[in-house]
Amino acid sequence: MSSISVVVPVYQSEESISELHQRLTKVLSSLTPNYEILLIEDCGHDSSWSKIKKICAEDKHVRAIHFSRNFGQHYGITAGLDHSTSDWVVVMDCDLQDRPEDIPALYRKAQEGFDIVLAVRHRRDQPFVQRIMVGFFYSLFNFLTDSPYDSRIGNFRILSRQVVESFREFREQLRFFGALVQWMGFPVAMVEVQHDQRPYGKSAYNYRKLFALGFNTVIAYSDKPLRLCVGFGFLTVVVSLGLAAFVVYNYFVHQSPVMGWSSLLVAISFFSGVILLNLGLIGIYLGKVFEEAKRRPLYIIHEKLNFP
Repeated sequence: MSSISVVVPVYQSEESISELHQRLTKVLSSLTPNYEILLIEDCGHDSSWSKIKKICAEDKHVRAIHFSRNFGQHYGITAGLDHSTSDWVVVMDCDLQDRPEDIPALYRKAQEGFDIVLAVRHRRDQPFVQRIMVGFFYSLFNFLTDSPYDSRIGNFRILSRQVVESFREFREQLRFFGALVQWMGFPVAMVEVQHDQRPYGKSAYNYRKLFALGFNTVIAYSDKPLRLCVGFGFLTVVVSLGLAAFVVYNYFVHQSPVMGWSSLLVAISFFSGVILLNLGLIGIYLGKVFEEAKRRPLYIIHEKLNFP
């Protein structure tokens, strides 16, 4: 019988962790006796770790990792996948919007011969403005990375052991779990699931964090911003040469005076801004290369519970 691991990054989830454990235990025990729940606590500065320690003392199926500081959700997922041991690994969020009761559907679909089964949210309980922002974010992200990514798909999915082992070979600093899994190209299926409302607290992702995540992901997985700058620079040269030819033609043929200092000042200011923008973009790419060259660990573990 196949074994199943569930990887759950935990951040400021003191209110939901007990219910999550109960629901996961009920679902997983009905599928297989060989299961483990991996809780990765990302230093949320609440009582989540204390509650996790209590759960681990009562249930040996639960294994827990406590980071030394806050590293981020995708690093928590990485740590969970690094320490998982089962034939199949489920990744899900801790806020109970991903329903543990949907895991059997993902598992059954995987048995049809798929290495990756994604949970597709057929309804997202979000305010109208947030839905517009999320839609715009993914549209821009897809354009800049040239890789279609469905906004209805989050982290909730099941992965085969082969996919997990392949994922563990990716050690770059800038991490976006979904993009890395998509890049590998294993057979993928989708299962439509219900996306519940968040019963406790509020999301740790605000617009600033979402923008930072999107920006870093684009820089990490695409050079299209640089190529767009090259294209814009080439277009600017062509337009400038055409404008220069027009000015010279008017001056010698129609005896028209050359345009004054105001237009010259605007042009210099505009192109100076473009140059600084391009240099800044190049500098960001170089900075990310510098970060990768240092080869620092992706995360540091302060404490582990129930690991052999």
